[in-house]
Amino acid sequence: MTMQRAASITRRDCLSAIGGAAVLLLPCIAAAKTRSKHAAHKKHEKHPTKQIPFDQWVAAFRHKAEARGITEATYWRVMTGMTPDVTGLKAIHEQPEFKEQLWQYLNRRVTDWRIRTGQQKAKQYAKLFDRIDRDFGVSPAILLGLWGVESSFGDPSVQKNHMRPVFPSLAALAWAEPHRNAYWQGELINALMIVQRGWSTPQEMVGSWAGAMGHTQWMPEVWLHVGIDYNHDGKISPFGPPDDALGSTARFLVDRGHYRRGEHWGYEVRMPGRLARGRARPRSYAEWKKLGVGRADGEAFPRPDDRARPWIPVPGGPAFLLGANFFAVKSYNPSTSYALAVCHLGDRCTGGAPFVQQFPGGERAPTMAEIEEIQRRLTALGYDTGGVDGRVGTQTMRAVQAYQRKAGIEPADGYAGVGLLARLRNGL
Repeated sequence: MTMQRAASITRRDCLSAIGGAAVLLLPCIAAAKTRSKHAAHKKHEKHPTKQIPFDQWVAAFRHKAEARGITEATYWRVMTGMTPDVTGLKAIHEQPEFKEQLWQYLNRRVTDWRIRTGQQKAKQYAKLFDRIDRDFGVSPAILLGLWGVESSFGDPSVQKNHMRPVFPSLAALAWAEPHRNAYWQGELINALMIVQRGWSTPQEMVGSWAGAMGHTQWMPEVWLHVGIDYNHDGKISPFGPPDDALGSTARFLVDRGHYRRGEHWGYEVRMPGRLARGRARPRSYAEWKKLGVGRADGEAFPRPDDRARPWIPVPGGPAFLLGANFFAVKSYNPSTSYALAVCHLGDRCTGGAPFVQQFPGGERAPTMAEIEEIQRRLTALGYDTGGVDGRVGTQTMRAVQAYQRKAGIEPADGYAGVGLLARLRNGL
């Protein structure tokens, strides 16, 4: 997983390849793509060079890998006969763009299927979550939210249908991606070190086109430097039982995100208009209460001395007070929308309710049965949704987008919601 704060290609880029997990492209990817194109264009204008053949690059890169501690035996064990997987090179510059509003972004991630599955995982791994809470102070809700958004709780269909060997992908990016070449080369070397230490094999290391792997989508750097053997089986792995993945993710949130034991990420609130219109500084919940800010569900703030800052993401929509642990989640991915989806999904998986205030122009999230009906109706019309499973992956989104374009629906955003279902039912 891409967890380095300075990285301009983040988990959002890595996970856009995981269609089965219904991870969609964020608006910033288009900006990142544009920056990448412009940077590459300028670079080639100043230094017009021809890309050397891959096999020649592999031979030359051995010296850089050996300088970082990779043995010749490890290097050739992994790199001999490799064919670069250029999916990532294409994906960075040619991502299909699905523009989405925040309510759509949340509905696509805080789904009926994920909530149900998360509730099951909470019961199944209750002892593991309790242990992590004792050791690190990270709440089960936050870990469930991350696990659900990152890999749909390690769903095998994601692994089977949307993952690929990471070494050919990382090697292709290290060889030919001009925008952040040093970053990709470093991650390739990190992956080689994991094999050298005997923690994994090239065959086991499968993930997204950017090299993110396992339950909580580790990039090699995090596997190497943050991962822990939490189930004491003699190796550190993001695959298989979720112990190492969830324990290590909790450690990351504490070490790099400064997660605070016992604090909630924040709350949906009702905020007086005078406060909503201005820029307010962080205050304690007790201070916010004195200013007339209360929880939207009417409950009391359980830790009144904790501090939080206000956030109204969309005028006329829900308002929030965000505590320190919301920003700890952002250390995992710097997108504020991502952090809200993780926190809200975690709350729903542990018994929380939907937001009280609706987003303007928004719809409620469709149920699994409604998504299945959308998929059946689109399939009957000749659009390939990739099957009927009640989950919206990239193929379903593309089918929706194709239907919208043919029907003249604007925007053609690929969103499979209750409004689209009503139109399909009416034969429009």
